[in-house]
Amino acid sequence: MAAAQHIGAMEGLAARPVLHLSGAKLRLALEALIRAAEPIGGIERFAAAVKLKSDVLQDRLAGGKAAHIEREAFEDIVILMATVRRRIAGLIDTAGWPRVREAITVLLSDAHVPGTGDARVAAFVKTFPEDKTNRFVRDLASELLHGVYPEHYPLMHRWVWDTRANTGVLREIWHDPATGDDVDHIVIDIPDGHETFLMLREELSQFLSDNGIFRDMLWYVDLLQAQIYGDYINAQGGAYLKTDFSAEADPLEHTRRILGLDRIARRRGRGAIDGDALSLDAIKQLN
Repeated sequence: MAAAQHIGAMEGLAARPVLHLSGAKLRLALEALIRAAEPIGGIERFAAAVKLKSDVLQDRLAGGKAAHIEREAFEDIVILMATVRRRIAGLIDTAGWPRVREAITVLLSDAHVPGTGDARVAAFVKTFPEDKTNRFVRDLASELLHGVYPEHYPLMHRWVWDTRANTGVLREIWHDPATGDDVDHIVIDIPDGHETFLMLREELSQFLSDNGIFRDMLWYVDLLQAQIYGDYINAQGGAYLKTDFSAEADPLEHTRRILGLDRIARRRGRGAIDGDALSLDAIKQLN
């Protein structure tokens, strides 16, 4: 990147990153999300759908259930993971389901213990060959941790922030003290660790509360981030994750797909998800 500038700082002993976010960009994204959600019953229904996804993962994997889940049942819930679902079969075929299940079990075991997030994700990733085809494994770990322990783990996917590629939601809403909202020629020197994602969620939660949203904050933050990155995909014509997302006229199409809410209505033989049919119907109506 020509004429790149490196920015970012760590905050004192807590080693928490300082995030410079653009209020103007956030307001535009929130307004677009609210406006686009009106035809499907409002943003509240959308937030309820995101929560239901977490409920499904907890039902299948929490409380030690991960150690006993069968491959077919796991593949049912993987359809809710947009950046994972097209790649997971190859990983399981290569590594074997027992090995994958054991790695998932270790990842989720006592994951509520503070300060263990980065080590857990790193150990999970190192369980499998670290090559280009398996870069999605980090997203798999993030999906599992966020789904089963949503209060402890915010969204930590590469599309939220990937420091190596220097792309993601964080870049789309960054406000550089020197260049303002123009971030085309800077490198954002912020790590993509657990503390960064926690800080980002805190900042976005504060923004939402300042704009009149006070309930179900976890899910509204997810929605806002998906909307921001969905707008980026629309603007770039799918330059990143283009195998998962294709251009659509629907302003919420990418937002749904990023969060994995677009596949629930597409059932396999015995049904993609077992659970509350009425609740699942509510998500289907979003599509």
